[in-house]
Amino acid sequence: MTMPHQNSIQRSNRRHFLATSAMRGGPLALACLLAQQSQANPKKPVIGPQQFDLQPKQPPRQPRATAMISMFMQGGPSQIDLLDPKPLLNQMHLQKFPGKIKYDNAAQASSKVFGSPWTFQKYGEAGTDVSELLPHFSSIVDDALVIRSMHTGVNNHGQSIHAMNGGRPQAGRPALGSWLTYGLGAESDSLPAYIAMTDPAGLPVEGVLNWSNGWLPSLFQGTVIRPVEPRILNLQPPPLWDGEVQTNYLNLLESLNRRHAQQRSGEHELQARNTNFQLAQRMQFAAEEATDLSRESKATHEMYGINDDATREFGERCLIARRLIERGVRFVQLFTRNQYWDHHGGIVKSLPASCRKVDKPAAALVRDLKQRGLLDTTVVHWGGEMGRLPVIQNEANIGRDHNTDGFSMWVAGGGFRTGTHGATDEFGHHAVEDVVNHFDYHATLLHLFGLDAEQLTYEQNGREQTLVDGQPAKVIKGLLA
Repeated sequence: MTMPHQNSIQRSNRRHFLATSAMRGGPLALACLLAQQSQANPKKPVIGPQQFDLQPKQPPRQPRATAMISMFMQGGPSQIDLLDPKPLLNQMHLQKFPGKIKYDNAAQASSKVFGSPWTFQKYGEAGTDVSELLPHFSSIVDDALVIRSMHTGVNNHGQSIHAMNGGRPQAGRPALGSWLTYGLGAESDSLPAYIAMTDPAGLPVEGVLNWSNGWLPSLFQGTVIRPVEPRILNLQPPPLWDGEVQTNYLNLLESLNRRHAQQRSGEHELQARNTNFQLAQRMQFAAEEATDLSRESKATHEMYGINDDATREFGERCLIARRLIERGVRFVQLFTRNQYWDHHGGIVKSLPASCRKVDKPAAALVRDLKQRGLLDTTVVHWGGEMGRLPVIQNEANIGRDHNTDGFSMWVAGGGFRTGTHGATDEFGHHAVEDVVNHFDYHATLLHLFGLDAEQLTYEQNGREQTLVDGQPAKVIKGLLA
C-alpha cells in the first residue's frame, strides 16, 4: 500500500492557489506555510525497486471481515421476480408503461408492462419479501441483507461486470479479489490467496478478465479451480518425477531462480513467477486436500444439494469455497456460465431453472459458515452485474431486457447488517432511495476489511490508482451492522 506523493500534493495545491487567488498578497504567506510543512514532514523517497509479497498485512483499522466468497450470477437476475416485488406491475399487466424506458435491445422492445408470474411472501424477523423461486434463501434471510438499490448505469454486460468487479466500466483494471489480496496479503502459504471457480458450461462474459490482476503485479491474479477433475491442472508430477527426484529438481530450480532474481531486482513479473513456483510445490498437498469433498459428511453433502442433479455442480463449488476459506484463502469467487441469467426470452421457464441450480447451495453456504463460527468474519455475496426491466421484451417468447439503474443483490456476514436496504420506484426501474453505486459498495467492502478505498493505492505510470478511481465513493453506513 502506498500513499500519494508529497510533490503531487504540492503541485495540486499550487494550481489551486494560482487559479483562485490571482494577485492577492495572502497566498504568498500560504505558499510559505506549505513549504514549511513540507520541510518539516518530508516524504521519504522510494530508494531502489519495490518488493511485493503475499505476507499477511495488518490493515489500518480493525477489520470486521477477513475473507469473502462472491457468487457472481452473470447475466442479470431479475430483481422484480426475485427480491423486489412490485404489485403495481401485476395491476398493470400488459398495459402500456407510463414512463420512459432505457432499452438495450430496441429491436425487440415493448412498452407493455409484465407482471411477475411468481408470488412473494414475507420471511424472517424483518418480514423481507422473497419470491417463491428462492425458497432456500428465505430460510436464511435473517442472516442476510437484501440491497434493492444497486446502480451501475452502464447497460452492457461487459461494462457493468467491470464496474461491479473492477471499479469502473473500462476493461483492464484489477479485479476486486486482486485489490483485497494486494492490500491484505494471504493467510495461507500453501494455497492461493485469490481463487476463481468457473462453471463447467463455460466462462462468464469477459472471460479471464473477471479475475485479472490488471496492472497490479501478477502475484495478485486469481488462480482458477476448475469445476471438474482435475480441478487444478498439472498439480501432481508424473510418476517418473515423484519423490526424491522431484525434490532435488525443485531445490535446484529454486536456487537458480533465486540467483536469477537477485540479479534483476524490481522485476515484478519475475518475483511473482518465483513465488508462484514455490506456492505450486506446497499446493501439491494442500490443494488436493482442500478440494476433496469425500472428507465431508453425508449430511453436509445433502445440505449443499450434492445428492441432487439440479444442484450438485454448484453445491460442490460452494462447499469447496467454504473449505478454502477455512484454510486461509482470502477471496473466492464462483461464476455462473456466460449469460446464464440473461433472460431476454423464455423467462418463465429459464428463471426457475437458474434459481434451482444455485438457491439451495447458496443458502447452505451461509448456514454452514454460521454454524462453524466463520460467518462473522466472512462476507458472502450473491448477485450479478444488472437486473431486468419491468416491461416485455420479445412478445413471441417473453423475457426482460437489461436494467442497471436499479437492481438487487444480497450480502451476508463480515459486518453487514441484516434486513433490507434501499428501494426502487414503484415499477422497479430506477433506484430512488438510499442508492448504492458500485463504487459505494466497493468503498463499504474495503471499510469492513479495515481498508480505506482512497488510501489503498498503487502507482501505475506515475498515477496513484485506487479501486474507486476518483469516483465519489462513500462508505454506506446504512449497510453496516
